[in-house]
Amino acid sequence: MIDHNTVQQILDTADIVDVVSDFVSLKKRGANWIGLCPFHNDRRPSFYVSRAKGLCKCFACGEGGSAVGFIMKHEQLSYPEALRYLARKYHIEIQEKELTDEEKQAQSEREAMLMLNEWACDYFEKQLHETQAGREIGLSYFNERGFNDATIKEFRLGYSSDSYDDFYKAAVAQGFNPKLLFDVGLCIPNERGGGYDRFRGRVMFPIMNIAGKVIAFGGRTLKKDKEVAKYVNSPESAIYLKRDVIYGLYQAKREISKQDKCFIVEGYADVISMHQAGFKNVIASSGTALTEGHIHNISRYTKNATEMFDGDAAGVKAAIRGVDMLLKEGLNIKVLPLPPEDDPDTFVRAHSFSEVEEYIEQNEEDFIHFKANVVLKDAKNDPIKRTAAITDVVKSIAIIPDEIARMVYAKECSNLFAIDEQTILRQIKHHRNKYIEQWHKERQQQQERERRLSQANNQSQDEVPPPSLNDLPEADVIPITPHQGTPSATTSQNGIEVQEREVIRLIVNYGMCYWGDTELEDGSLQPTTVLEYIQNELSMDQMDFTNPLYRHCFEIAKQYRDAYQEDFKRFNAGLDERIAQFMQEETARLQEEEPDGLDSTALINAQVRIDKAVNALAIAKANSERQEFNCNYLMKILCSIDDDNVRELAFELAADNLPQLSKIHTQFAVILEEKDRLMTLVPQMIFNWKNAIVTQRINETKSQIAVAPAEDQPRLMEYLQELYEMRHQLAQVIGDRVVNPN
Repeated sequence: MIDHNTVQQILDTADIVDVVSDFVSLKKRGANWIGLCPFHNDRRPSFYVSRAKGLCKCFACGEGGSAVGFIMKHEQLSYPEALRYLARKYHIEIQEKELTDEEKQAQSEREAMLMLNEWACDYFEKQLHETQAGREIGLSYFNERGFNDATIKEFRLGYSSDSYDDFYKAAVAQGFNPKLLFDVGLCIPNERGGGYDRFRGRVMFPIMNIAGKVIAFGGRTLKKDKEVAKYVNSPESAIYLKRDVIYGLYQAKREISKQDKCFIVEGYADVISMHQAGFKNVIASSGTALTEGHIHNISRYTKNATEMFDGDAAGVKAAIRGVDMLLKEGLNIKVLPLPPEDDPDTFVRAHSFSEVEEYIEQNEEDFIHFKANVVLKDAKNDPIKRTAAITDVVKSIAIIPDEIARMVYAKECSNLFAIDEQTILRQIKHHRNKYIEQWHKERQQQQERERRLSQANNQSQDEVPPPSLNDLPEADVIPITPHQGTPSATTSQNGIEVQEREVIRLIVNYGMCYWGDTELEDGSLQPTTVLEYIQNELSMDQMDFTNPLYRHCFEIAKQYRDAYQEDFKRFNAGLDERIAQFMQEETARLQEEEPDGLDSTALINAQVRIDKAVNALAIAKANSERQEFNCNYLMKILCSIDDDNVRELAFELAADNLPQLSKIHTQFAVILEEKDRLMTLVPQMIFNWKNAIVTQRINETKSQIAVAPAEDQPRLMEYLQELYEMRHQLAQVIGDRVVNPN
């Protein structure tokens, strides 16, 4: 593994302007550079590069990142490959670090699996092209489906012979451990201590991760025997989780970003045929129904999705299930039903590109119209069935997380069904409250399971936590601790999700900046960074990020506190040399500006003035560079880390601080310097977060009071008053605490 010091050297050395200029023609505009975006069809320059931040971003399509992120996206490289690319560019010697036994085992297992799958993919490709059976059976099948040579090569299609154990024998002869063959699912152990091929007699569809690494396979039989499964997929392994993997995303991700839209189909052939037909923003779930993991990966590239499905009854039902899942996760959904006799594969093969485009334009419809037509189809004039059908549509609207979107769809629903809009809104609120209640119930059950597991692991239950937001009574009321996916009681700017994001943004952009001095228990003062201050505040109130990605990002940031100390020492050592050189140059420059012919006294006085001026400039320059190092330290690391989700999040949060300059009003742009007011800004953000938590509890309790039986009303009202009092006290105590940063 590349060690931390080498990674840090690469990040410090790589000049984002220099790196991007290898691929994009840039022109200087103010403090930034600008050019045509390489990730979409950019007609007017919208791709900004900030040398100061070390970031690039297109303000049209949103793509960009650090030097590492840019190279990964543009050159389709993995994280280590991108680091090595930059190391070669800047002639940096790669230093490897020794892994722990646990790290070695985990990395060795994953690398071995990836290596085996890559070898297997090559093997199946050769079987397809270089054996008689492969050409006569496998290649003939692909040609019958209309796949050309370029498409077969791009998707790395292959063939597995019908022999019992040809692949098993070849892999063992190559030196692969039989256990690894079984673990990755390419082979199955037999009773004689050997193994046989899982995919024998099938055409092969490699399944790739986002970086293009082969992580699994799908195999289709060409036999007519109904006793044989039509498709067989690799079982889950350390490198393959069906719930997270989307087929075709590696090939489609760039086009999805360019068009800000994706088509979701069902099968491998659907993806490949549409891709070959010119529709390259097409993906499919990997042998399973859509999951939250699939949708999360889609949302990294676009919020707009169209479900394209078979026109038969089974296809319609699958589409409805997918629509509700996508809506729940906040995507903008359209649906595209095909003629009953077609699926995406057969449809695009039977029509030209322009005909398919025209069909999409004329038949793509909003989910509410689609679902209304489907559920009302059988209801006809039966009032009971019609009521159930309308309720089904309202339930779908109720799960949409955005309140404004729900209101828009409520109006549409009102017009569609000729029902009063306020009635629709009341029903949406009713079903949403039930949805929230069910979520809280499931969350309570999960918390109880975690508590029992904690007790089983003999974790201490005797420690008494300090007073905090969690001191409020919880018995028989809505649980206090929010969680990812919790439907907000409000969509105002004080929402918990919004405030958590703001706090993480401060950590990414200013985590290692000096915040102020914290008073310790012995009365002494200790310099405290923004990250330390936030960590202290969360610890005092036993708070945690409800969004798992924010929480993960926060944990990673904390892990770099020790590394920061060493990196800062190295930075200071280099800074001392630069400042000494700067002082020499400034002294020489100022001496040249002095008039000739001065007497000795005047020369001494002039030198004193020059020394004072140079010292002042040197101090200002050193302080400025240290502040810039501290501001950019976590941002550079998190924007260039080997974690796709954290890297993308950090880039988004760092890009929020980039000046999105108008092409017309650039000269009048004013950029506020947040870094100069961190001492007041950071506590204010923490306060806003705490206030949002208490406000949500107040709203939840009010909702309970509205529906609770009379005997529960006094208890809930008492709880509500405690919440109001806590919200009042928050404003009084903010900033007055004495904590120990350690």
